[in-house]
Amino acid sequence: MLKVSRLVKNYQTAHGQKRVLDDISFEVSDSEIVGITGKSGAGKTTLLKILRGVESFDSGMIEADGEQVFPDSGKEGEIMLKRASAIHLQRNFGLWGGPAIENIIRRLNFRIAGTEALPSVDHHSYPELEEEAMEILKMVSLDKKALHSTDQLSGGEKQRLVLARQIAARPKVLLLDEPVTMTGPDTKQEILDILLDLKKKLNIPILVVSHLPEVHAYIADRVIFMENGKIVKEGDPVSVLKFFLKEMKPKEPLPEVTEPLLKCLSVQNVEKRYNLIRVGDVLRIKNLNFDIYDKHITTFVGRSGAGKTTFMKLLEGMVSPSSGKIEILYRGHDPGSPSADAGQWIDIGAYNEKRIYLRSVMSLMNQEFSMSVNSTIREQIRFRLGMKTRYAVDTAKERAAELGIPPHVLDIIYRLPDMMTEEKDAVMNELGLPEDIFSKLFPVAPAADVDTYAAPVFKALDLPLEILDQKPDQISGGEHVRAFIALCLVTAPDYLFLDEPFGDLDPVTLRDVTNALKRINKEFGTTIIMVSHHMDFVKEVSHRAILVEDGAIISDGCPEDVCAELVKKSNAKYLDFSIGRLTQN
Repeated sequence: MLKVSRLVKNYQTAHGQKRVLDDISFEVSDSEIVGITGKSGAGKTTLLKILRGVESFDSGMIEADGEQVFPDSGKEGEIMLKRASAIHLQRNFGLWGGPAIENIIRRLNFRIAGTEALPSVDHHSYPELEEEAMEILKMVSLDKKALHSTDQLSGGEKQRLVLARQIAARPKVLLLDEPVTMTGPDTKQEILDILLDLKKKLNIPILVVSHLPEVHAYIADRVIFMENGKIVKEGDPVSVLKFFLKEMKPKEPLPEVTEPLLKCLSVQNVEKRYNLIRVGDVLRIKNLNFDIYDKHITTFVGRSGAGKTTFMKLLEGMVSPSSGKIEILYRGHDPGSPSADAGQWIDIGAYNEKRIYLRSVMSLMNQEFSMSVNSTIREQIRFRLGMKTRYAVDTAKERAAELGIPPHVLDIIYRLPDMMTEEKDAVMNELGLPEDIFSKLFPVAPAADVDTYAAPVFKALDLPLEILDQKPDQISGGEHVRAFIALCLVTAPDYLFLDEPFGDLDPVTLRDVTNALKRINKEFGTTIIMVSHHMDFVKEVSHRAILVEDGAIISDGCPEDVCAELVKKSNAKYLDFSIGRLTQN
């Protein structure tokens, strides 16, 4: 039994005290799944962190596994909650490098040694730990990926591996924050069925935070709807979810496509193979050919591990094909500056001196996007304006020559802000680049330019200009996502690449973002290329959908038809409770 009584949590902010949890009370019985939903910023994740023992609380009581914890329970209360619970936090995979099975062996070894050090294969405990780890991997359908390195797993596979680590902890309370956020319909269905199975096998309270109404409708016994730190409704999943979805704004129409269709990106005979030691081929893309059309919104869909993110990295030029060519039309775009390069096709997958200019008209937003927590939105936009123009590139090339930096190294430096933090740091260390390399190479945009460039984008995204002078931790989750989109759009790029960045948005906020993307596409003529697992979102925002399976395109066309094919292939029964059906009278 998990019992929460009159829980209160306050945060001190730059603007004074903020109450994020206000008199929260509920119970979860053994072998019961209770779902928690609500808009971004409602307090859901904070609640789970408190139940896990990693956040303090100001008043109230928590009872888990028969023991009670109060605000003054101190270290003992924190240890008790950590011992009783296991948690999966959204966008925090918390995985070790190396083979997947070693992540489970490490977690199991913690019970023996008090540390997640990996025991030697010669140690007497190793065979038993390995056998138990394999059984746990089977519970989450990852036994066939046991020897795959964690950095080669798809987002959905990482989610399942995190869940397996929680099972290995043998918790008395299981806390899950967005457990299927970054997964395709097939993996969502697998994980949801796994959770229903665990409900019977573990016989413990399971608390699931999710923004996806169909998840709660499929697995939850009850649903709690939170708003502004309070519980405003609790009860039968369908009735609570319908109450929540009443807040959704109406759909804005998808901009009409103009004929004839103009090709702006061409993939020609591309091959790419990933190999891993001990397991051979993981993904092979062979003889890939397709085009993307100007001013279209095109979305790649498919099951987890199908190759969608690899497709995106190839199109973005973040990885190079083994063979073949990916050409993107460069028009010399730079507001207010003429260009002699309009209409030139440039190979994004192979180094050439023009590629850096093509990158200046591309913006990327990946699954694990983040903004600097120490800088205001204004400062981050100013940095982007100082890099993503033709003038910025020309200036950087001149300064690089003076500093003795070869053009091909400058090409790598220009990619760094679009890399994940670990990858970026590794490249900078390998090249011996100083932390201030960007200020040495790129001009500083005038402060006045920020408002000029931001105003139309913020209007299209329905963002108040006041947040320009706030830091990311001072705005809501929905504003954070739209602010990052604004960051990508202030330089009016021709191409916007979005790799599943909206998976953890609540449906009300996602509708706002969906409408905003349509306005961006219509008002600025931006070509948008996306990956998404969210079928309602894909059907609502896309002109075209492309279904990917095992590194190949198997369907291409109307989003409704392509999504229906994927749902059928995935046997996604949970989608019987999709938003469209829940909002029907």
